[in-house]
Amino acid sequence: MATDAPPPSKAVHQLPSAEEFVEVQQSAEFGELRRSHRSFAFPLTVAFIAWYLLYVLLSNYAGGFMGTELFGNINVAFVFGIAQFATTFLIAWWYSRHADAKLDPKAEAIKNRMEGGA
Repeated sequence: MATDAPPPSKAVHQLPSAEEFVEVQQSAEFGELRRSHRSFAFPLTVAFIAWYLLYVLLSNYAGGFMGTELFGNINVAFVFGIAQFATTFLIAWWYSRHADAKLDPKAEAIKNRMEGGA
C-alpha cells in the first residue's frame, strides 16, 4: 500500500519547557490566535443554542404552530427538526473553513517555533 506521506523523521525533538509554554501562552501571537478562535466560536455557539432552544420551546408551547402542515404530511416541526441537522453540518463546515484559513496557519507557526523548526 503506497502513501504520499514522507517517512518519519529520525531527528530527536526536544520538548519545550514549562517556562517556554507559559511564554508562548502570554505572547501577542497566541493571544491573536485565541481571539480569532473565540470571536468565531462563541457567537456561533450562542446563536446555535438560541436556535435550538427556540425549536424546543416552540415544540412544547406552540403545538398548533408546529403542527401546521406546509405541504402533504410535512409540518413546521419536521422542517425545523431537519433544519437543526442542516445547521449543525453547516456550522461544522464553516468552522472547518475558518480553522483552515485563520487558525491552523497561526497554530502551525507557533508549534514549529516551539519545536525548534523555525
